[in-house]
Amino acid sequence: MAFVNLDSNYQLNGFYDEMLAAAGLPRPAYRRLYEQLNRLGAVELQRRAALAMEMFRNHGITFAVYPDAQGAEKVFPFDVIPRVIEAHTWGRLEDGLKQRLHALNLFLDDVYGRKLILKQRAIPPEIVLSSSLYLREVDGLPVPHGIHCHVAGIDLVRDGKGEFFVLEDNVRTPSGASYVLANRYVMKRILPDLFAGYPVRPVEGYVHELLRHLRWLAPAGVDDPTVVLLTPGINNSAYYEHLYLAKQMGVELVEGTDLVVDDDHVFMRTTRGLRPVHVIYRRIDDEWLDPIFGRQESLVGVAGLVNAYRAGNVAIANALGNGVADDKAVYSLVPKLIRYYLDEDPILPNVETYLCAVDSEREYVLEHLDSLVVKRVDGSGGYGMLIGPASTKEEREEFRRRIIALPRAFIGQPVVALSVQPVLDGNGLRRGHQDLRPFVLTGPDSYVTPGGLTRVALTPGSLVVNSSQGGGSRDTWVVADDDFEAGHA
Repeated sequence: MAFVNLDSNYQLNGFYDEMLAAAGLPRPAYRRLYEQLNRLGAVELQRRAALAMEMFRNHGITFAVYPDAQGAEKVFPFDVIPRVIEAHTWGRLEDGLKQRLHALNLFLDDVYGRKLILKQRAIPPEIVLSSSLYLREVDGLPVPHGIHCHVAGIDLVRDGKGEFFVLEDNVRTPSGASYVLANRYVMKRILPDLFAGYPVRPVEGYVHELLRHLRWLAPAGVDDPTVVLLTPGINNSAYYEHLYLAKQMGVELVEGTDLVVDDDHVFMRTTRGLRPVHVIYRRIDDEWLDPIFGRQESLVGVAGLVNAYRAGNVAIANALGNGVADDKAVYSLVPKLIRYYLDEDPILPNVETYLCAVDSEREYVLEHLDSLVVKRVDGSGGYGMLIGPASTKEEREEFRRRIIALPRAFIGQPVVALSVQPVLDGNGLRRGHQDLRPFVLTGPDSYVTPGGLTRVALTPGSLVVNSSQGGGSRDTWVVADDDFEAGHA
């Protein structure tokens, strides 16, 4: 069966399809790709999809789902049809992401410093100070170069008109960069013919840029810093990524027991004795990082690490306390942060958000539970959400009780008609909703991965793309120049 038959019954149903304007009618940026896939045919595509999954399995490209009864690791689901983003579209996204991270870093430096934005009431101080993710213990703690977020993963969605919006910010310990690199590695080996003549921007430079940004953070006077990646251990859901990034950067992957603090300096235990450590890329949450500073029962942290950080003898990326910028109530204020700190209009808009902490907005949410998405302000991974149109009366009543009891803990948003793209399903195509998580590095300069991680809702009809909720991913291609697209329109 030829690929052209796969989409003969393909239905858009009002969603913005990034690949197809209609069944059999690819958009200009996808035309060459569509023709190449057509030549391969369904049987060959299925064979290569199976090869992809085998490669993921053999290379240990997995993730763990905590609620899983066995706690088993699973191969990250992968769709072989890549996503293509035009050069001019990507240019706007890149500018918007850099602008957003610039403002967020200024905000974090301000709210843990002079607090001018709160004193001037440019945003409601109570929204920030009441956040469970606002870490008062690091108030006034200086950070290297005034930068709090060195690595960010910003989730973008595309609506029914094809416009991009920011869905949420991830500026604590964002994950997923390794899958961007793994997806490209696998695609080049199972479908190298698709790349022929396609000017796809490379993603492999991310690891080099990450290491460069981390080394830049080293304390003054350290010319050849020792950088380590601190992991909670093999049972963490993102352990594959920790191992992969450490190996690719050529740095040591360490656990808390591998490090020791002496006289406010951090050392790594080695077979040749203690070795000074200058920069820590940590993938452990704030409260578990140091049992003296946070959770006393932490077995994955390093006792005394925060004091060494406070003394300026070690740099930690990302900084402590960034969670306040991930708070979904604070997220709603980011356009105001951009205007306040940069005196610019936001390039990338937010999704409309209703704060249940505000009386009028809470009433609106309670009256429209059947049509809104309700989220916890500190939630992640797609857990604990109410998707109104797909909910039962009992579920809505339960959320009503929760919102009334703890209004600050919830926000409401309209259901975004996430853009779709065909996914390969047997000998046919079906719609799969998708989002995009580009990774932004901030340091001596700003760097944005060309594309990022496209997550796909592989469960039919689902709007939830998280891997923990049955989602998968696909390779993301950023076209290098618009001239190529014009020549193939």
